[in-house]
Amino acid sequence: MEQATKEQLNNRQSPIIVNMRYCLYTRKSTEAEDKQALSIESQVKEMLTLAEKDNLEVVDIKRESHSSKEVGQREIFNQMLTEIKEGKYNAILTWASDRLSRNAGDLGSIVDLMDEKLLLEIRTYGQRFTNNPNEKFMLMIVGSQAKLENDNKAVNVKRGLRTRCEMGFRPEVAPTGYLNEKHTDKKCQARIDPKRAPIIKQMFERVANEQWSGRKVYRWLREIKFKTKNDKPLVLANVYLILRNPFYYGEFEYPVGSNNWYVGKHTPIISKELFDKVQLTLNEKFIPKSESKEFAFTKLIKCGYCGSGISADEKFKKLKDGGVNRHVYYFCTKARNIDCKNPAINEPSLIEELIKLMDRVDLDELGVKSKVEQEMARLNRFKAMLGEKERNKNIDVSARDYAKYLLKEGTLVEKRELLFFLKSKLILKDRKISLE
Repeated sequence: MEQATKEQLNNRQSPIIVNMRYCLYTRKSTEAEDKQALSIESQVKEMLTLAEKDNLEVVDIKRESHSSKEVGQREIFNQMLTEIKEGKYNAILTWASDRLSRNAGDLGSIVDLMDEKLLLEIRTYGQRFTNNPNEKFMLMIVGSQAKLENDNKAVNVKRGLRTRCEMGFRPEVAPTGYLNEKHTDKKCQARIDPKRAPIIKQMFERVANEQWSGRKVYRWLREIKFKTKNDKPLVLANVYLILRNPFYYGEFEYPVGSNNWYVGKHTPIISKELFDKVQLTLNEKFIPKSESKEFAFTKLIKCGYCGSGISADEKFKKLKDGGVNRHVYYFCTKARNIDCKNPAINEPSLIEELIKLMDRVDLDELGVKSKVEQEMARLNRFKAMLGEKERNKNIDVSARDYAKYLLKEGTLVEKRELLFFLKSKLILKDRKISLE
């Protein structure tokens, strides 16, 4: 009896044993030095073996392949922290502490959970961290060391890229007309593409010597069925990028916009003189847009031939008396078909076409009627100032008549506001407007 009493007393004095529930977290880094590390499934296998050996209860397994350099960007990691707060588990099992974090923000979130006694233990293949001041301090040191390695790596990469640039090798994919060397001892080096380089040279020569535009070069490339090394045709924007790229005469800027220029070791396709001549030709044909132009009926109408949008531009004609006439033309953007033959239409003719359709177009009459009422109220307030408050107070104007009035006499802003009330989609074809 006395022995039983002593056993009961010992049980009452023994510490409380907490049930440890582990989440097995694995992350495969995208960083260079981790390419030789264990894969995700190998990590899972090794850690499950450790859990079985130490009799650990694993209630969940989470796999992630997102880099841990940026704070709060890992969806699976954030989900794990949320589930720890919800009490689903209270311990983490992972291959190494740097799998959890390589930044101070995520490391702080983990330590905060330990301070709140929601996370009781982090166990790795060779270490164990609990809510103990010394062990938390060691965890923060290990995490800080991972961040230091990460930061140093970024510095080393930038230094390496800068060194390659100084050696004359641009650390990017070679532009069309060149091929990247595949040998590891010739990293970042570019060699002439014998199939495409002659075509690139002809592009520059035709612009410089025959005053071709970028659009004409684009049509020519389509005619000869020119393809890139990825077997893709060049789009118009790529044509201009090539014609503006100094890499072809032997120089390059890296990074782009940094104003850090280097002389390349690659073989130039063209001369500096030819490149400069091309720039003069392109600059002569380029009309700088010093200010944003607003036109009333853009984004309202589609091309009846190719389905592209309708854009607009203005032309100015000098008169004999010294005056200037302004003419606005609407035309197909040719976004879907560069050879679209839909002719342009001037704004007065376009307005007449819209007025003809106004009786048939699907119109938000309530919205337009509200605008009419606002106009009449403004008119009445003006007349009240002149002492004619009751005169013509109840003029009845239909929504469609008011829309026609705005098309003819409204300001640019009023015409654009009118577009919001049009429910029908309009088609421009051969200078005629029709409903879709």
